Amino acid sequence: MAQATRTRIGGHLVVETLEALGAEVAFGLPGVHALAMWDGLRSSRVRYVGLRTELNAGFAADGYARVRGRPAPLFLSTGPGALNSLTALMEASSSHVPVVAVASQIPSDLLGRGRGYLHELRDQIASFRPIVKWAERVPEAGALPALLAEAWRAASTPPTGPVFLEVPVDLLTGETEEVVPDDLDGSPAEVELPAEDVLAEAAGLLDRAERPVLWAGGGVVRSGAWDELRALAERLEAPVATTYMGKGAFPEDHPLAAGSGADEAAFQELLAEADVVLAVGTELGAETTGQYGLELAGRLVHVDVAAERIGTTYPALGVLGDARAVLANLTNRVSERSSGGAGRARAVRERIDSGLAEQGRSLEPDLLRTIRAALPRDAVHAWDMTILAYWAGAHFQALAPRRFLYPLGSGTLGYAWPAALGAKAALPGTPGLAVVGDGGFLYGLVELASARQHGLGAKLLLVDDGGYGILREYQQDTFGELYGVDLVQPDFLSVCSAFGVPARSTTPEALAADLDWALAVEGPAAVVLQARLEMWTPTS
Repeated sequence: MAQATRTRIGGHLVVETLEALGAEVAFGLPGVHALAMWDGLRSSRVRYVGLRTELNAGFAADGYARVRGRPAPLFLSTGPGALNSLTALMEASSSHVPVVAVASQIPSDLLGRGRGYLHELRDQIASFRPIVKWAERVPEAGALPALLAEAWRAASTPPTGPVFLEVPVDLLTGETEEVVPDDLDGSPAEVELPAEDVLAEAAGLLDRAERPVLWAGGGVVRSGAWDELRALAERLEAPVATTYMGKGAFPEDHPLAAGSGADEAAFQELLAEADVVLAVGTELGAETTGQYGLELAGRLVHVDVAAERIGTTYPALGVLGDARAVLANLTNRVSERSSGGAGRARAVRERIDSGLAEQGRSLEPDLLRTIRAALPRDAVHAWDMTILAYWAGAHFQALAPRRFLYPLGSGTLGYAWPAALGAKAALPGTPGLAVVGDGGFLYGLVELASARQHGLGAKLLLVDDGGYGILREYQQDTFGELYGVDLVQPDFLSVCSAFGVPARSTTPEALAADLDWALAVEGPAAVVLQARLEMWTPTS
């Protein structure tokens, strides 16, 4: 490895195969065993975006894949480099994001021998198998194209998710005459339509319903089924509720939009009082169902591509299939009618707004309105696990699909800024904003340098309250005292300046103008708001 490479090697074959599969951008961080893949990237059309830690590289790949709707390669080195990505891959797994992680491994003839080779793990792949949906090791260079195609297919086949492929360093650096087959195919496996009698029964329930509600989860977004969802909603004139992960599946300024306020009484009653609820692409998990406390009085029709999800939380008529195909099929089977859905959706929105107003909440809702007004309709907005993001999950208007990025799959702190950079790599002409707290931002502060280096013009709104704000509230409410949640923080304006990123300090009153300034700046820019935000009480 100390000699310059002038021959074709396995690392070149990895990159050539990914390029043939449709990869456009690769994320990662070089390591000594993995450098052969970087030699492949050097002469490839695949754009390389390097982050400063594997954690953030994984988050960036996640952000890219969410907005692009296709797999994102993540290149990792052996041992500690690979393990640093596990948190990001856990989020990708929980949120069904197709990240294709390719990691180096120690030489083939030393695997499992415990001889103390650099970065050696007892069983590297075993750390990934419980998290990703598919994991394999390449046994020989000739197997590389087929295994990469299989990985790409597994990542993009619903339910989508991350995959992991490890390649021993001797295969990466060794000469090879293998070429990418002309017929290489990593297309997702086809998902069949549900049985005819199941579709007919589901359509009959919707057709006879007097108070139907459509409940859209992240599967609608991943399937690209937003047009089909809207067509069915308008045909039935049914209110549309979304989960946090489903935000953007239905435009929240549409008259039929009931929003995503899962903890609000008005939202819960809309679902509880429906005679038929069509839940599409959601596991109906704890955050969606009020910690499983939501009770449904009517029939539940549960559409999901994963059979194990159906009936787990509620008894349901299970419709096993892809959201897009099922929604289109159901739309063709139901009759167009009026069910007063716009009035029911409006009543939910007005009741929630009134309840928040009665609590005297103005700062946080005003901040959300200011951000919404500053962003174009199709802008990407990535939210970290911070108080303003909790507000946004329930009360921010998501107006376009694949634009609201939120790591609620596993509640991962530090996600938003690197995810926004990944989204910017996917959509360079689309404005992008990351909303972070000061505690979470420190996970990815160093990626200010990556934004500059790779010309990623994402913008940053940093809410600085000197610590972990949401944990303060939980700790105070539960234990009555604070400990370990306050942080000594740097001068964030000076830090941004040191990285060459223009930044401004702002106030709630000046935020609109400062966001306009940031969005107009060429390249990355930051706005820092010092404020102590608070959570709201779910409205009655």
